Parts: sequence; C-alpha cells; structure tokens
Amino acid sequence: MSRSIDGRIEVDEPVGLSYLRGFGNEHHSEAVEGALPWGQNSPQRAPYGLYAEQHSATAFTEPREHNRRTWTYRIMPSAAHRPFERIDDRGWVSAPTPGGVLTPNRLRWDPLPPPAAGTDFVDGTTTYAVNGDVHARTGIAIHLYSLSSSMTDRYFVDSDGELLLVPQHGVLLLCTEFGRLTVAPGEIAVIGRGVRFRVELLGDQASGYICENYGSPYALPELGPVGANGLAHARDFLYPTAWYEDSSGPVELVNKFGGGLWATELDHSPLDVVAWHGTHGAYKYDLARFNAMTTAGWDHPDPSIFTVLTSPTPVPGQANVDFCVFPDRWVVAEHTFRPPHFHRNVMTEFMGLVRGRHDSKAEGFVPGGASLHNQWGAHGPDLETFDLATSADLEPVKLENTLSFMFETRLALTVTDTAYHCAHRQTDYDASWSGISRRFTPPSPEESR
Repeated sequence: MSRSIDGRIEVDEPVGLSYLRGFGNEHHSEAVEGALPWGQNSPQRAPYGLYAEQHSATAFTEPREHNRRTWTYRIMPSAAHRPFERIDDRGWVSAPTPGGVLTPNRLRWDPLPPPAAGTDFVDGTTTYAVNGDVHARTGIAIHLYSLSSSMTDRYFVDSDGELLLVPQHGVLLLCTEFGRLTVAPGEIAVIGRGVRFRVELLGDQASGYICENYGSPYALPELGPVGANGLAHARDFLYPTAWYEDSSGPVELVNKFGGGLWATELDHSPLDVVAWHGTHGAYKYDLARFNAMTTAGWDHPDPSIFTVLTSPTPVPGQANVDFCVFPDRWVVAEHTFRPPHFHRNVMTEFMGLVRGRHDSKAEGFVPGGASLHNQWGAHGPDLETFDLATSADLEPVKLENTLSFMFETRLALTVTDTAYHCAHRQTDYDASWSGISRRFTPPSPEESR
C-alpha cells in the first residue's frame, strides 16, 4: 500500500521488512538465529544443514576497498540446476549490437504506452540505448520498464551487469537472494551483478528506468573540495535483511548472459538464502536525502556536482557512467542565467524525469519521458525557458516538486531499432530550438571608437 504526499510516495513496508544501513559496509544478517557461522566462512558442516556458497562480484585479489563478495548460507546450492537453454530476448538488447542507430541527432521520447495485461519485469523491459561491450565489461545499457503483473514462478538474474532502477510510477517489491526491499518513485534501487531476484507490484502498474552497468560496480563519488558531508551520505543507503523462500515445485530462472536471455527450470526457489555476510547484494536509497550542492555566488554549476553514484574507469574523471539527480533545491545565483546553459559535451547524456518539470525545458519533456544528447550533441534551454530566464528578477527561488536525473557516460550511445522507430519518439524535438533568433547587436562605428 502507498499514498502520495506532496508528489512523493510514502510506502507502508510489508510486515517483516527491515534494513541495514551503510553503503558498501560489511553487513551480516540471518533469518534464523544461529544460521550464520562465526569465526570462519566455510565450516565442515554449515548450521542447520545449509550449504555455504560465496558470491564474488570482483576478482579475488582486487584491493580491499574495491572488493565485493558475500558468503551465503542457503538451502540448496546454486549449482543445482539443469542446463540453461537460449530463449527469446524479448525487449532486451546488449552492446555491441549489430543493429541500432548511432546518431549525433538529439532525441526525445514520450512515456512508454501502458503495458498489456500480464506483463512482468522480464517481458515489460525495453532497451533504448547501449554502448561499450558486455563481453569486455565496459559500457552500459539503458532500459525502460512498464509492468502490469508481478513475476509468478519466475526469477531473473543479470550476469552481464548490475541494475540501477529508477521508478517513475508505482511501487515495486524486490525479492532478492539477500532479502526484500521496496522501491518507490523518489527512490532508487541497485541489484548487484549475478543476484537472483523477483519483482512484485504493490499496485496495478509500474513504470520507470533502468541503467544496466556492465563496468565496475557503482561507488560513491569522491567529494574533493566539497568536503566530508555533501551529496549522498553513506549511512542513508539501505540493505535488506535476510529472508528466504523454502518452496518446491517447478520455477523458471531467466539468466541474462553474454547479451542474451537464457532459461532453466528449478525444482525450488532460488531465493533460499537463510543467512549471509559481505559487501555484495542489493540496496536502495531515498533521493530526498541527497544533499544537493549548488552555486552560492554566480554561474550555473556543472551537473557533476549532482552525482549520486559513479562507475569509474581507469581514466580519472571519465566515468563508465555517472548517475546524477536534480531534486528540489534553492536557486540563488546572482546576475546569472540560471537554467542549464547551452552546452556541448564529450560525455553522453541520457535524461529522465520522475516528476514535475525540468528547469531547461518548459514543454515536451514530461514525467516518464526521456531524452538523449549523444557526445558533442548541442543542447540547452528551449526558447520559452531562455526568454523567461533572461528577463527574470533574480530573487532566490525554490525549485519544488521536481525530480529529473541523468545517466552520463563517456561513450556514445547506440539507440536500438525499437526505440528509434517507436511511435512515442518525438520526431519534432529539434523544434525546441527553432524559434531562437539572432540577437547580436554589434556597436556602431561611432560607439566602437
């Protein structure tokens, strides 16, 4: 159950849900007291007849600060399954793709149409754009989902990357190997690479955005001159506590592996972890807790100051992907054009809107929609926004009931054929700037003397 308060969603958590706090902490949890061994990870006989199994999300020898691994104590080992068989990819596309459109043109979409009855997470996800190479563990895929049904007797695991979910409408219950967590509009959730899960709806329908990160796991950005206390605080990230399903009967496990979908049948639920400890799993974050930093003097700040999470690369400053959020905030810059300025960027920008209006687009960019400005694609405010911003009285203004975000990536994004040719892509997006006219008034010869 949920209810709307000032544009945000307040969720009544299902009975039994609780969370652990702290980004990247060495968490531990047990659903049955005594199920978690102490003093060693792999005892000769694990408690209660459980199987000890390690999940290694990074190489064994990566430095401790980057190492992601979790020990699980489960009813059946993950190895107990039949061979996977190749199945239809539905709307999922991975990089590199032989099709698609790599274009310098600016693109924008209206929201996805309502889903057909019985559409779950696997069937209701559509890829919009990809870059990099899933086999080389670099790059991303951007998907949108539109769901009308919970997953029933079906589970999903992404072996290619971790999934960052940004709900726009509707509340999800994510049932994972490490426990359950709800995620509502105004929050995000991250499901780690290789984590098995099921998506349930807490309502009739749900829609939103996904960034599938093929690269290094998301981390909190360095703060530098901001100091110790800005942006997202580590303690506000919530991890689920142990919870398990002990059930028998045939279920389907869908595995996204090597860019395609595979499936196998299990005779038990894969969510049978009774206890666990480690640093790899799933977590969520309330974007209302993001401490936005902005200009207190003059000039519009670069969007990097709004980074919540980053997937770094060996090249300093060039993220595989940054997740940036633009929430409610005060705008106070003096003698400044306050909306985002006209811009060309070596990085690629994919924008989404959860609620409200974006401060550089008066019309056309609506909640549930999206836009893509590939690297060096010129963009900026539309004519109406420009006219208002250049004539406004520059008093302090509170931007309220707004929540937009950006996936910013160092590589150009190839748009899938489905997204490029769909009926809800705005083919007239360039008209946003068509009314902008020449304003240059050079001084007269007399004035220039």
